[in-house]
Amino acid sequence: MAFLSASDGFIKKSTTSVENKFISKYLPAIDAVAAKVYLYSLYLLQSGSSYTLTDLAHSLELDEEKIKGYYVYLEELELVSIVSDSPFEIKILEAENISGTPKKFKPEKYSDFTKNAQNVLKGRMISTNEFREYFVLMEEYGFEQNALIMIINYCVNLHGDNIRAAYIKKVAKSFADDGATTAKKVDEKLSAYTSSTPALINLFNAAGIKKQPDLDDDKLYKKWTNELGFDDAAIISAAKQFKAKNCEKLDEALAELYKNRKFDVKEIEDYCKNKNSVYALTVDVAKNLGVYMQTSAPYVENYVNVWCNYGFALDSLREISAYCFKQGKNSFEEMDGFVNKLYDDGVVAESAVSDYLEKQRADDKLIKELLTACGLARKIIPWDRDSLARWRSWGFTDGMLFEAAKISSGKSNPTAYMNGVLSAWKTSGVFSPDQIPSASNSTSKPAQNNERDMRVEVERHYYDLRHTAEENAERALKRATSDEVYGGIRKELNELSIKLAFAEIRDKSEAEKISAIIKDLEAKGDERLSELAISKDDFTPHYACTICNDTGYDKSGNPCKCMKKFISEFKI
Repeated sequence: MAFLSASDGFIKKSTTSVENKFISKYLPAIDAVAAKVYLYSLYLLQSGSSYTLTDLAHSLELDEEKIKGYYVYLEELELVSIVSDSPFEIKILEAENISGTPKKFKPEKYSDFTKNAQNVLKGRMISTNEFREYFVLMEEYGFEQNALIMIINYCVNLHGDNIRAAYIKKVAKSFADDGATTAKKVDEKLSAYTSSTPALINLFNAAGIKKQPDLDDDKLYKKWTNELGFDDAAIISAAKQFKAKNCEKLDEALAELYKNRKFDVKEIEDYCKNKNSVYALTVDVAKNLGVYMQTSAPYVENYVNVWCNYGFALDSLREISAYCFKQGKNSFEEMDGFVNKLYDDGVVAESAVSDYLEKQRADDKLIKELLTACGLARKIIPWDRDSLARWRSWGFTDGMLFEAAKISSGKSNPTAYMNGVLSAWKTSGVFSPDQIPSASNSTSKPAQNNERDMRVEVERHYYDLRHTAEENAERALKRATSDEVYGGIRKELNELSIKLAFAEIRDKSEAEKISAIIKDLEAKGDERLSELAISKDDFTPHYACTICNDTGYDKSGNPCKCMKKFISEFKI
């Protein structure tokens, strides 16, 4: 088995030679044999040779243990990473690490530091290279000597004399990130950590986390309690319910609970009990919508959990998904729009949802019958539902609607004509079949007929204008989203928009990252639209009249000047 592998960043390098940064920064300062091991390793990796550690030792005429020692040396310089000790494997890293850049230091400047550090790390000898790494920390991060000794001492007390330099460097950089580089500030930070240690120990014991708490754990604990607002009992409950055996897993669990607004022990327990049900619901919703899911987790997080947090019952969501499929809303995104409309209208309770959907189904059945009476066999469109709601608000019964549909049958635009007929009846106070003017009466009242015909024509005219503009916009959007590339970008943008909404609440830096990704995706989307010869502006209806948006009435409800012009031309 080959013992060499490379990081993704290294593999993606376009060069097959030694990095210039290694030659300019490392080569003049590092041990000659270590450089020999490093360069030969690069050669083996780039040539694709399946060398073992034994083969390398033979080629360089060194024993294997010595080579391992040089790799430890190179790891401390952050040129390689030891992936496994048995079997022995290393990974080549980029020669870009600032902290790993060798520098020349005057030994006498740090003579006291070297003595004190070796006194703290009594269990092993500190190598020259390890001292160099500590010198870099003091030079580049501004640590006082005593401050860094205190950090080394803290690490030794926590993990023993055999603690590796890499861990000490990681902790030191964490202190530097918090601005603690003086002995006073390091002491303050350690004191603050010590004050929360008992709570952490109690938490670890209750949760079954088998380790001593360190500063990273303390930082997470303060995040959980101060930023997210969980108390100790809730954190312990989360650890048990999610079976989190380390702080990283526990942090993920608490982030999920925070997002779903579950803070109390009982809320957490109920959430976890229902979690399996929510996943099962997500699968059912996907089946009802006809959606294929490679994994359900993103759909649970971005849609179903949100709906459940609104207060919708699981069975209600199943019923809604089945209804959405029949209405042509065949995606989680489109169902989300419908669910949000229900939520905005206050239709959340299970009985309210069932009643609403039953009414919608009954209305759709009536609309289909009216379309048939008009002589149409097309699908129901949103305008039909809006028209039905308007006609009912005018006070017409279903019977009167059928009468108007029969009169409109055979006309060039039956539904627009029907709208005009009903409008004329409303104006004339005709609300029952016996009040409908007969054909003979109609001919005896030409003025009234002319007025009715004019209204019908006006309604038909504006319907045609509005319908054409909206249909063109819908057609442009459908054409764009049917493209695999743009459709995928738009779907990803919708999902990121949901994540951004949550991130803006809990993590400003994460929100900024998501915003940057969204901006980049939007640019790619615009580029793809350009390739398709589609403008994003085409997604918005372009009405013939920008004053009334092809309704015939301005914002004040008065007839628009375009309507007056049309009527005058109609009379001519």
